[in-house]
This record gives sequence, C-alpha cells and structure tokens, in this order.
Amino acid sequence: MFGYAVLVCLAAVLFWLDPILKAVAPSLQEAPVLRKTPRPAINEALLALEDPVADEDLVCPDDAYTVHIFNKAPLVLYVENFLSLTERRHLVEISTPIYEAATITHDGGGSVERNATIRDSEVAVVPRTDIVRCIEARARRLQGWRDDLWIERLRVQRYHSPSGHYSYHYDWSRSGAATGGWGRVSSLMVFVDDGEVDKSGSENVPLKGGGTAFPRLPRRSSDARWCKFIRCSDGNGGNGGNESGADPDDLQASASASNSSTGVVFQPVVGNAVFWENFRPDGTGRAYEETWHAGLRVLQGVKVGLNIWSWGRVD
Repeated sequence: MFGYAVLVCLAAVLFWLDPILKAVAPSLQEAPVLRKTPRPAINEALLALEDPVADEDLVCPDDAYTVHIFNKAPLVLYVENFLSLTERRHLVEISTPIYEAATITHDGGGSVERNATIRDSEVAVVPRTDIVRCIEARARRLQGWRDDLWIERLRVQRYHSPSGHYSYHYDWSRSGAATGGWGRVSSLMVFVDDGEVDKSGSENVPLKGGGTAFPRLPRRSSDARWCKFIRCSDGNGGNGGNESGADPDDLQASASASNSSTGVVFQPVVGNAVFWENFRPDGTGRAYEETWHAGLRVLQGVKVGLNIWSWGRVD
C-alpha cells in the first residue's frame, strides 16, 4: 500500500512539474528560436551609414582607451579614455547651438512627447564632422565590425541641475522577437563634460549627482579599484560619492549600490564610457532586464553625455 501511494505521489509531481516550472521559472524553459527575417524598412537619415569612398580619406587618431569587463551576462564594459579632450571640446562646441528639449516614446518611435517628469534634458543630433565620424568608427571597432549592425546618429545630451534626469527605462523599445529580430542591440553611454570644457555659462560649478544607475545589474567584483568609477557603499568613488538629495531614484540607486552583489551607479567621469548589450546572444531575441537604467538627477552643475546606439540584427 505504501509503495502504491509513493507511485501515485510521484506521478502527480511529474504531471504538475512542467506547468509549475513554467509559472514560477519561465526562464528555465526552452525559449523559441528567433526566426530571421529580412531587414525591415528603416529611416537611413537616423543612421551613421559608412561611406567607403569618403572613409578612405578619413584620418583618425589611434585608439587609446582601456577596457574593463564589468559583467559578462549581459556584457557590460567600462571603457576608460574613450574620448580625448579634443573630441570632448568638439562635441560641446557643435552641440551647444542645436539643443532641443528631449522627448520620450512609448511605441518604438511612432509617437513622441515631452514629459519632464520622466526625462528632463536637452538633446542634439550632431552633424557628422570628421571628428564625429572617427568616434562612430571607434564604436564599430569596439564591437568587432559586426555584420548587420549600424551606428545610429550620435546624440549629445545635456542635463541641468537641479532637475536634469532620465527616469528608469530600457534602450530597447521591445524585444527582438517582437520585431522580427531587429532592434537597438547595444548602447554606449559616454561622459563628455562636467563643466570643465564649457565654462561659458553661469552654472560653472562642480558637478554633483548625475550618475547612471543599473539597480538590477550584478556586481561580480568588490575590488576597491572600481571605486574610481562607481559609487561604493563607503561613499567613495566618482564625483563626490554618495550624494543623498531628495531624488527617490537616487535613493533607490543608493540602496542598490550598497549591496555588493546587485546594483551599480556609474559616476560621470569625463572621457569614460559604459558599453552594454541589450539582447541575449542565444537566438531567441530575448532582451536583458538587467539593462534597466536611469540617469540620476544632477544636483549641482551641468552634465553632458553622449549616446552611441547600435541598431541591427539581434543575434
């Protein structure tokens, strides 16, 4: 009788195991393979398309950056000296006259709106000067000249205190599976200026705040050498450490950053950059939820950043 009861229990467990796993741990289930589709119609005016003839005469400086692996899945790289002082000055110069109020979209670009409670900044789609084209080429090299990948037109962002910020969001508007395997596959966020270059304004004061927070991103290392670039739990790191302020996003990021295993705030160290991939390289088109991030509120001064997004086929 006892053996019969065990068999009945085992059969019940096996019967219900699959639906239970699907409900509580969908990531453990085998995901469908993404069906590769032809490239959809795109607005080529928004892409920094390569010109083989013109690029032959383009003379760019040798790369002088240093790369540190911050995380492997998703791939997150911290890049020191991605931009030179000359390049940073040039970006500030060409963006200043053409800034517009930044907008947000809820459907991948079909409609846009201005909402300063979510995103309070200015944006400039900069002209493709020789220096800008060299920066574009550097971003391609960093990613290994991948097939079916294009750099989007470079956008300079400016955040003024005390309200400049961008609330938590993803750079991908929807998963690659929903768009036939195409989307914004990677992001490169570069810190351009903290008031050092542009000294013309009345807000020429040291920058405080303005870090970029990833509360879901795993932290694989507790080595204190990272504290030059990220907010550490002891208050060290970046441009003044752990500024509290009244910003709820900043308080949430501070709580995450104090945990040694999950959550990080990259401080705005000028010239440096953070690179990350938005989709899993497993052929399913699934996006990384760990790339949820925010531009924290600028508490003092002005922060200038550069977005380099890459659009293309999801692996």
